[in-house]
Amino acid sequence: MRSGNALAKRDATYMCLAGRGLPRRQPVLAVRAASSPSDVLEDNKVLVAGATGGTGKAVVEALFAKSVPVRALVRDTTKGGSSGLAGLGKSTEMVRGDVFQFASLPPALEGCTAVICCTGARDPRDPLGPFNVDFQGTLNLIAAAKQKGVKQFVLVSSIGADDLLNPLNLFWGVLFWKKRAEEELQRSGLTYTIVRPGGLKTKLRQGETAGNVVMAAPGTFGVPPARKSGSILRSQVADVCVAALTEPAAANKVVEVIAEKDAPVRSPAELFAGVNWF
Repeated sequence: MRSGNALAKRDATYMCLAGRGLPRRQPVLAVRAASSPSDVLEDNKVLVAGATGGTGKAVVEALFAKSVPVRALVRDTTKGGSSGLAGLGKSTEMVRGDVFQFASLPPALEGCTAVICCTGARDPRDPLGPFNVDFQGTLNLIAAAKQKGVKQFVLVSSIGADDLLNPLNLFWGVLFWKKRAEEELQRSGLTYTIVRPGGLKTKLRQGETAGNVVMAAPGTFGVPPARKSGSILRSQVADVCVAALTEPAAANKVVEVIAEKDAPVRSPAELFAGVNWF
């Protein structure tokens, strides 16, 4: 996916996302300036799984802002059509599918070059939710991606995935199953980036500032006092996921991300290049 045209512009200047003009997005992550969106992601189509969730919608919006063709995987196209997906009917198309139903996935991936997976179990009353969605569903998507020749796979996971005793595992082992899915992706042979965000925010409270993205190696953030905690806007997570498709330093890495108001603005290239854990 990293075209020669994109790589040739590695030394281009950087600018803040404030210039997008999209009302819900926050000016928090510096990205490469480009003469056109095709300079960044040329001739690609990205499948977004979990497209109607908070983070998935933000990813669709970030891709639409770069004029990248998007295929939004939804279980219910009627619900998906009323969810306000960015670019629907233009560069965004919906396709019906369920990550827990493998047969629905290869057709959905036809012609796609990358996957950004933002799925996650939602119903705390379902003891099998994390296994079915965060683990088995992700494995199905990985297998279908390999079958259809997808080049890159970006997985949104969570900080704390390495910590078996994290309180979030009281939700039917959700982080345990996310970690198992991470391992399957790492063994898959696909070029991957695993993004582990801190506490997710959809929008800022009155008077609150977003801060800038801080990226670190796995196991950096978690439950205090043993580890530092932090939160991040879903739109910021989306920017990191989209940047992972074009930044060479993002390949085959697991990164944890939070936002801090005093953190310096760094480009995606700088953020990804700064993370090494082996």
